[in-house]
Amino acid sequence: MKTSTDRILTTHVGSLPRSQDVLKLIHAKATGSDFDAGRYQAGMSEVVTDSVRQQADVGLDVVNDGEQTKTSFVAYICSRLGGFEFIAPSDNPGLPPTRDALAFPAVYEDVARLTAFRRKDVPLRLPRMWMRCTGPITYTGHADLKADIEYLKAALSAVPAEEAFMTSISPSNLELNHRNEFYRSGEEYLTALCDAMHEEYKTIVDAGFILQVDDPRMATHYDRTPGASIEECRRFIATRVDALNYALRGIPEDRIRFHTCYSVNVAPRVHDLELRDYVDLMLKVRAGGYSIEAANPRHEHEWQVFEDVKLPDGKVLIPGVVSHCVSLVEHPELVAQRIVRFARVVGRENVIASADCGFGTSAVLDEVHPDVAWAKLAALSEGARRASKELWRR
Repeated sequence: MKTSTDRILTTHVGSLPRSQDVLKLIHAKATGSDFDAGRYQAGMSEVVTDSVRQQADVGLDVVNDGEQTKTSFVAYICSRLGGFEFIAPSDNPGLPPTRDALAFPAVYEDVARLTAFRRKDVPLRLPRMWMRCTGPITYTGHADLKADIEYLKAALSAVPAEEAFMTSISPSNLELNHRNEFYRSGEEYLTALCDAMHEEYKTIVDAGFILQVDDPRMATHYDRTPGASIEECRRFIATRVDALNYALRGIPEDRIRFHTCYSVNVAPRVHDLELRDYVDLMLKVRAGGYSIEAANPRHEHEWQVFEDVKLPDGKVLIPGVVSHCVSLVEHPELVAQRIVRFARVVGRENVIASADCGFGTSAVLDEVHPDVAWAKLAALSEGARRASKELWRR
């Protein structure tokens, strides 16, 4: 993994806005409606190349495919696992309300109405991908993963970049979203998920890319389990860290970065688990870098955590310095200040500047307008340049 040896490097979390042309390709493949494999492959090759070029144009150093081929950062895996059956939406009650939703029901009702209003203008509908495990879990996504790797390699051949990464979901998020009706215990089920995901993780690294494991459940479990104490949630997280490390076995730590976030954007977020309550557990993940939310108003103050918690030697912190859920575009000077704060406490070589989370985590609804997303990434790059001048006194 590249480090900021002579300037602050920049990256992002993974998902980037998708055009209507991309949505049509995703919809055709996900639904089987009017799907043409040749057209899909040619189209995805083009859009991944365009995405990588845009990232380079705004000044990002560590780039990815923008998750252009994925239905969402988590639902994409539904087509890559054997041993599951899809569940009709009417047969799945979904997830229970969070602490935040219970505390602010009127706010969440308004957010739901606004989301529904926005979705009515989305011309393409993707199926809800809930599954249940009915047999031994296997990894079946080799062809799709190979294609994604080839799209990104082709794009990188035409665009200068310091490094490239690919994202992959953590086993604990699959455990959350898909019911176990086959394995005798939750532990067996989680282990089987880890074994399957190990194949994807290893393939990404063997292809020469940095692996980013997306694990929002680490930071969100507290909010998702009203009534559970901090200590109970810490025990839950510790068990899932052990499971993830098992899934990452044999993969060099310096080829892995870990991302966690809060799975909610425009909301009060009063019940977000504080970084100080799980940072020690996060740092036990076998990764070379750790990506966290640090730019939004609920978490911007948490750079101070690292005044008391030492970042392990050889590790990199990847804090968000622009927010993915606020439409205001951060001033580059503010971005620079955020970067400098982290650099002062963990060392300038140990910081890579990023966004809080993805800008298009679902293929049918961007978190912010695409123009705003790209403007934020440009501000991120300019802020990193300003921070570099201060930190290296140029």
